[in-house]
Amino acid sequence: MANVKVYNMSGAEVGSLELSDKVFGADYNEALIHQAVVTYLANQRQGTKSTLTRTEVRGGGVKPWRQKRTGRARQGSIRAPQWIKGGVVFAPKPRDFSKKMNTAAKRGAFLSALSKKLADGELIIVDELKVSAPKTKEMAAFQKALHLEKRTVVVMDEANADVVLAARNLEKLSTISVDEINTYEVVSNAVVVLTEGSVKKLEEVYA
Repeated sequence: MANVKVYNMSGAEVGSLELSDKVFGADYNEALIHQAVVTYLANQRQGTKSTLTRTEVRGGGVKPWRQKRTGRARQGSIRAPQWIKGGVVFAPKPRDFSKKMNTAAKRGAFLSALSKKLADGELIIVDELKVSAPKTKEMAAFQKALHLEKRTVVVMDEANADVVLAARNLEKLSTISVDEINTYEVVSNAVVVLTEGSVKKLEEVYA
């Protein structure tokens, strides 16, 4: 079991915590992580874009001029793609981009990504996360105290509207509930900050 330091919001070390190898000691599987990220991004696509083909554009039912002896190129409809206000060639239509991934594979990818963060020293544990008021300066001070200069996701063990409001104006700091954390959020951020409560909940679910 890995033993990691625990910090407070001021950046001071306040203790240590034993992390379960079942959650934070998984083998690194890049292919599985890649599959999980691709699946997540595909499922975020709405697939609602739609434009009109030449058969769907209103008008253009009459041949604009006769076929021969006009000195101009032959045309069959003013709604052909080469015309202004004409239809679109191979027009995009609504479609389903979603992908499926087995629960066991999804779980394995998440634990692999989380374990990689710990192994690379990009996982930070804090005792708790709270602010006196929804003020950006408090989360900015927290960001500075822990030297969170790169893109960071802070995982909360329970919903805290004040923390969310205080962090949302910080470009490189985002917040997420431990119930919503996923492989994409782990790998797309340079640093992952977990509260002790978040660690306990992750170990309850995955260990």
